[in-house]
Amino acid sequence: MTRKRLLAAIAATASAAGLFGAVVTAEAAAPSLTATFAQSSAWDSGYGGKYTLTNAGDANSTQWTIEFDLPEGTAITTSWSSVLTRSGQHYKVTNAAFNGTIKPGGTASFGFNTTGLGLPTGCTVNGNPCGGGAPTATTTPPSPTSTTTSTPPTSTTSVPSGDVVDVGTAAELRAALAAAIPGRTIRLAAGTYRGSFVATKPGTADAPITVTGPSTAVLINDGPSGEAPSCPAPTAGWDSGYGFWLYGAPYWHLKGFTVQEAKKGIVADNSHHTVIEGVRVHRIDEEAVHFRRSSADSVIRDSTISHTGLVQAGYGEGVYLGSANSNWACHGNSGGVDRSDRIQVLNNHIGPYVAAEAIDVKEGTEGGVIRGNTFDGQGVSGQNSADSWVDVKGFGYVIEGNTGTFASPGTFANGYETHNPGTTPSFPNGCGNVWRDNKSDLGGVGQYAIKITSTSKCSERPNVVYASNTVSRAVNGLTNVPVTP
Repeated sequence: MTRKRLLAAIAATASAAGLFGAVVTAEAAAPSLTATFAQSSAWDSGYGGKYTLTNAGDANSTQWTIEFDLPEGTAITTSWSSVLTRSGQHYKVTNAAFNGTIKPGGTASFGFNTTGLGLPTGCTVNGNPCGGGAPTATTTPPSPTSTTTSTPPTSTTSVPSGDVVDVGTAAELRAALAAAIPGRTIRLAAGTYRGSFVATKPGTADAPITVTGPSTAVLINDGPSGEAPSCPAPTAGWDSGYGFWLYGAPYWHLKGFTVQEAKKGIVADNSHHTVIEGVRVHRIDEEAVHFRRSSADSVIRDSTISHTGLVQAGYGEGVYLGSANSNWACHGNSGGVDRSDRIQVLNNHIGPYVAAEAIDVKEGTEGGVIRGNTFDGQGVSGQNSADSWVDVKGFGYVIEGNTGTFASPGTFANGYETHNPGTTPSFPNGCGNVWRDNKSDLGGVGQYAIKITSTSKCSERPNVVYASNTVSRAVNGLTNVPVTP
């Protein structure tokens, strides 16, 4: 071959390669999602699960859908960071508004709790196997001389008109709460909202109702006022003094805003599947957040609580799960019991100057998770036996990965305590709970990181303290019971 012909051939080859390269580049600029499942916790009757999605492609994902099956006898009771629908044992999970975009090399995740111990099978992400790869298909390579035009998929993430209600005054917020419908978002502008804010309209699993706003959107209630009913319920002429009150309103999401200067901060009554996320609650007369009247399968996460119990220190809990059995006459709406079960308290910062326990777990409640929280015990009052970060009278709780500290002033006995009140009907109160991977600094004042009050009352369902828990500056040590390796 002559030099002239050789150069011509090289040029033609380069030109063709350029054409093919353009096509390949266009094909390659796409997301590639995989998803992995892990159990984050487990208990006798269920577990906490988490899917983590990873984008191994070279373009952003804009939305994702994961589908899987659970065996008969297992069902999801609550989920977060996602929108979940169910048909029989088949589950379809789509991204929430904030985590649909995954950058190349990035991740997103969602989680759920179950009743039953069966694990997911048949997982797909955007129609492809969760482990990678794609369904078998027959494809024809494009001609090198053809032009391939890629049309982006039609987006379905835009919000239909009327599904977002913007409010900027207390009157507008009250009107929006009264007119709430499933799937609606009530969006708070920055500013102060003063008054009584009560939600009584239910959302649904497929279409929760959301109230969201920046931390500079501040709810204040100067009450209570008027004549109170014998048991708390929205009543004409009576202001409870609560900062935000969900009453018979399941499937609400509360995000981002601040509640302060109220008798109680946020109260959920008979409002299962409540999600409280990224809120700030402080300067409260009594407790900051209370899940009550069987507000089961709820979550509070990534929130900040401080300066509670300003009027009644012994009732100034950070997060209150359930009700004391002495209050079941009012709040025992599940067979005479407040069954605020399977509530998750995740990654919150509670304290300082939370005058009672950071978390008070009441008798008759079961199967909750307390994970990843930071407890600052400074300012705990000691009143009404409030002298620990967490008091567990419920049963079957998993308490893991928390960090607690104490510094004066305050009255501090132990980091975590159990108690075993008798109730009718009877429950294994204060039994069957698990502690692992918790870090406790008792400030040279606290006796034990984990004080188990009774082993004889829990002989059938003993509490378990794992060796992965650590303690520093304790008067006595890690725990008063044998440690499980």
